[in-house]
Amino acid sequence: MNTNRLESFSDGVLAVAITLLVLDIVVPKPGSGPLAHELGTRWPSYAAYVTSFLTIGIIWINHHAMISRLRGVDRVILMLNLVLLMTVGVIPFATSLMATYLKLGHGQTLAAGIYGGVLLAMSISFSVMNWHILFRKHHMLGERIEHERRRLILRRSIRGLLPYAVATGLAPVSPYLTLAICAAIAVYYALPLGSGG
Repeated sequence: MNTNRLESFSDGVLAVAITLLVLDIVVPKPGSGPLAHELGTRWPSYAAYVTSFLTIGIIWINHHAMISRLRGVDRVILMLNLVLLMTVGVIPFATSLMATYLKLGHGQTLAAGIYGGVLLAMSISFSVMNWHILFRKHHMLGERIEHERRRLILRRSIRGLLPYAVATGLAPVSPYLTLAICAAIAVYYALPLGSGG
């Protein structure tokens, strides 16, 4: 099977996930207080939205780079892609959970742990798929890539694993630190050097 159907389906799932993020940003009800104050109290929603939007956007960019290396896909690649998309599909839920409970002031530790854990699961599934393509299915690559170059591409793509694990582990210490680390990872991967290459 060629890569077109996989990319089209993946683009659709990623587009839905990134669109769902905005549903957590609500307009303050008139008369509930000064507009500036009401908007200010909703900063966790904005921060979580930007972090998750960047994260899904970077997944989309690096997913395209990963799949465009292939001349075709097999059942294993399709299944690994489904696992990756499943993890991406719950990012909007985790984002909403994080934003809601940061504002409430209780339950925020668990919400931050779930948010970090979902992003960690996404990073693991992306890395496993990338490793599988680069090393187990390198004969399916459109162009030959030297072993050292494949190792470099994989190293770049797995750099987020440890920070996501740290962010998840630090949720009981500070949910805000979890969000800040996840935001920093998104910014890192948005930069050319952080790209999965």
